Amino acid sequence: MLNVTIDGQRVQVKEGTTILEACQLLDVEIPTLCYLKHLAPEGSCRMCVVEVKGARDLKVSCATECTDGMEVITMNERIYAWRRFIVEMLLADHHIDCFACSDTGQCKLYQYALDYGISEPRFKVEPRDWEKDETNRFFDYDPHKCILCRRCVRVCNNLQVNHTLNLNGRGIDTVVGMPFNELFIDSNCVSCGNCVSVCPTGALATKSSKHYRSWEVTKTRTTCSYCAVGCQMDLVIKKGKVVGVEPADGHSNRGLLCVKGKFAYKFINHPDRLTTPLIRRNGQFEAASWDEALDYVAENLKRIKEESGPDAIAGFSSSRTTNEDNYAFMKMMRGAIGTNSVDNCARV
Repeated sequence: MLNVTIDGQRVQVKEGTTILEACQLLDVEIPTLCYLKHLAPEGSCRMCVVEVKGARDLKVSCATECTDGMEVITMNERIYAWRRFIVEMLLADHHIDCFACSDTGQCKLYQYALDYGISEPRFKVEPRDWEKDETNRFFDYDPHKCILCRRCVRVCNNLQVNHTLNLNGRGIDTVVGMPFNELFIDSNCVSCGNCVSVCPTGALATKSSKHYRSWEVTKTRTTCSYCAVGCQMDLVIKKGKVVGVEPADGHSNRGLLCVKGKFAYKFINHPDRLTTPLIRRNGQFEAASWDEALDYVAENLKRIKEESGPDAIAGFSSSRTTNEDNYAFMKMMRGAIGTNSVDNCARV
């Protein structure tokens, strides 16, 4: 273990721990724009700089590993001035349209501008003629709001491993895009939305996010029901209705979701959705209680087994339930009913 002092507080960390990770152990807040927990540190935004005793230059905390006896200062006039300058440089090339932006209230660049007392940028850059890409069915991309943090590129290439996004152009004309300047609709994008989930500014935003603001919603942690992997996610809820989904850092998904988990939630509020069991009586479906439905199923399974034997019954379980539920279903079919005719739709 290494002994490190951060703002006068002592902490012991394992070898290989970065200064940023050590600060997180002490709940010392460090601003970040490019940092992502499950990716190797890149240190490109330079927002997380700190001062290390004995070092001439400020150190990027997300990419600098702790050493034994290291003393770290996370805020002083020098650090404040550096971070403020970084935000000013980013704002110079950022389309400031906060009232119309769907990320209002949760934009990290806007929050840091407030934190470092910036009301308007000192520097100006000639606006480019980039066009919005609204061809994807689920999200939009506005390059004028992009700060080139490369979060979306690295998630797409290193975690989703789809290799859809990269950096095009050079210098001041650098922009996140696709090979040969393709649109999203023409690319190999699978619409997983993980690039949208990590964007800190609203350059990538879901189409549904235009209809709510962060202070209007609550979030409920749940498990995705589309398959048995068990991805954790937060349902974004406004006035009792699900209006969005955000990935959570679960053990099985580590902040990622597929297109179904991220965007296929509108069936929840669909008027045709069944909200009660139905039993067919005289050729017509009639609403029934859960007790009625379960009794109906149990009685008929018993009747069929008595009349025709257990192998007249087959069981087909769902891959959208948990592995534990599927195991219990299998045990019920083999043990209670007595048949080996049981399958799961995950193979189909």
